[in-house]
Formats: sequence, C-alpha cells, structure tokens
Amino acid sequence: MIARDSQASRLVELARSAGLADIAERVVAKERLSLDDGARLYRNPELHVVGALANHVRERLHGDLAYFNVNQHVNYTNLCNKLCRFCAFQRLPGQEGAYLWSPEECAAKVRAQLDQPVTEVHMVAGVWPKIPYEYYLDLLRAVKAARPSIHVKAFTMVELDQIARVAKKPLEIVLQELKAAGLGSVPGGGAEVFSERVRAETYHLKISGDEWLAIARKVHQAGLRSNCTMLHGHIETIEERVDHLDRLRRLQDETQGFQTYIPLSFHPDHSEMADVPGPTALDELRELSVGRLMLDNIPLIKAYWILMDVAVAQLALAYGADDVDGTVVEEKIYHEAGATTPQEVQRAELVQWIRDAGRIPVERDTLYNVIWSADPTRAPAGRPAPVLA
Repeated sequence: MIARDSQASRLVELARSAGLADIAERVVAKERLSLDDGARLYRNPELHVVGALANHVRERLHGDLAYFNVNQHVNYTNLCNKLCRFCAFQRLPGQEGAYLWSPEECAAKVRAQLDQPVTEVHMVAGVWPKIPYEYYLDLLRAVKAARPSIHVKAFTMVELDQIARVAKKPLEIVLQELKAAGLGSVPGGGAEVFSERVRAETYHLKISGDEWLAIARKVHQAGLRSNCTMLHGHIETIEERVDHLDRLRRLQDETQGFQTYIPLSFHPDHSEMADVPGPTALDELRELSVGRLMLDNIPLIKAYWILMDVAVAQLALAYGADDVDGTVVEEKIYHEAGATTPQEVQRAELVQWIRDAGRIPVERDTLYNVIWSADPTRAPAGRPAPVLA
C-alpha cells in the first residue's frame, strides 16, 4: 500500500507540472472524468503526462499483460451505397475492382488457414441493398462449416441496419437468426464520429450516431458482445471527440456490452478527403490515452497495429493500450486507404513485438478467454480480469 501510495503521489506531482494535478487526483481515486477533463487532456501539450496517467489505469487493470489473438479478416464485398467521403474501399457495380464473394468463396478463405491456429474470423464489408437476407445467413453457415471451432465476429451496426431492412424483420429477430447461423460477436466499426455536423459533411448516407448506439444497445440485449470505435484525425473537433467518448461511456453504463474500444486512424489516401492530413503518431498515442482515461467502464483498449506503424503500436502499450489485435490476414479496407503495414503477421512476430515493448504477451480468444500466456501465473482458459471497480 505504501509503494502504491508513493507511486500515486509521484504521478500527481508529474501531472502538476503539466497543470493536470486535479485530473490526476481523480484518476488515482478512480473517479469519472468530465467532458471538460477530456478536452483538457486532448489540448494539454505534455503528451507524456497524459500517457503516464493512461498507463496508470492500464496497469491497474492489466498489469504488464498485453493481449493478442490469431485471427483473419474476410471483407466479403466492397459494393457500397453509402459513399462516405473518407472511404477508399467502396465500389459501385461495374467499377474496376468491384467484387462480391459468394459464401463458399469466403469459406474457402477460412479453409485456406486451417493449418494456422486461427480462433476468429472478422467479417465486415460494404453495404449493398441488393444482397438478399439469405446471403448473410448462408455466409455464417458456410464459414462455420469450414471451421466449426471458429468464432465469427461480423457485421458492423451499419451492416446490421441494412440486413434488418432487407430481411423486413425487427432487428431483435434478425439478431437471433444470425446467432443461430453462427454469429458470435459484433465488431465496433461504422461509428465514425457521432457528430451530426461531421456526418453531414462526410458520410450523410450512413446511419446517425443515435441510430448506431440504438443498434448497439439491441446487439447487447441479444446477448452479443461488441467492440466500439471512433474514426479520428480528419475534420472532427476535440469537443466532438469527447462527446463521442461520453456517449459510448453512457451506453456502456446501461448495457456493459462493449468489451474493447479501438480508436481508428483516418487514412486519407485514395479517398475524396485526400487533401485532409491524417493523424500523426503523437495524435494516435493521445487518442489511445484519452480513450483509456475517459472510458472508465470499458475494460480494454486496442492499438490496432494494422492502422499504425508497428513501432507506434508497441509504444501505445505504454500509453493506455493493452491489446494489439491479431494476425489479421488479407485486410482490405485500410490498405485501400493507404495503410503501409503488412497484410498479415505470424503469431511469433506478434509475441516478439509485445516482448520488445516490455509487456507480457497473452494470446486470447475473441471473448478474452486466455489461450496461452507468457506469464506462468496466467493459466489458459481463464478470463483476463478487467476489474473496473
């Protein structure tokens, strides 16, 4: 207790030099930060202090553990009618590169990885209204038939909105039918920024922030866990970012259905917003840190290495992040937008990256059951203990 109190005192004193002592005291006391606190953390020039505060919370929850999984991505179509200005992945029928894979083609991609210890397939794609409802059910069934043990994390809130529309059924019923076909959990994409101003300027055909949150609520009520995200580093303001985090936090208070928050870096290349500079590495570290500090009820924060240089993802493990995602395999959405990271990595590489960052690698499944740990005290098949009290 004395050592912990001493560490907390040093943290408060460090924060005092940056004008953040009052926030540090609330962080140490496990008190919720206000929207004004969040704005101050975004604006404070002493990023190392903001990072130290976030690292304090990260280590309070997870110690030196850093999670990863062995997964693959299947982006089943790039056909999309949402026409988001920031997106370089979307195509219309007849455009060069447009595709829609059949359920069997997607299953073949899963079978191609049967020699690898993959535990999760992440399936997200464009939104195309002419895809029939049965396609989505067949897609889930085909993937599960190809690898029955695999966990299927699929369909953003935006995709689920379209799936329910084409099914002409209430979303509650659709979710139960998707679960019966093999859906295991839901990713967090498509939230972008909940600001109506940003939506009107960059993705006005997509569901609103209120609609995204309403669908997430129904997902959680259906017994499915999900992630949550924010697309940052384009035209959004600091106040809009803080509002976004607060709205995620308030829904989590209600449902406890979010397991991981993932800030997504805007990649401008090959999009209609190519003139907007994307976030810097320092911006990415700050976004992770502020997310860790504001989202006091979401247990895990992911540094999605596919969107940032590997070195930044490693550094992020000292700025609030406790997860680096997985091996990925054939990610298309962000590479179309200019991501220069590898398409996939081997499990051994992820383990070494985490060790090189000074953390203890822990392989987990999608729901954070431990599969393997470099920490001998962390037995397999346990939960990672994201205690938020």
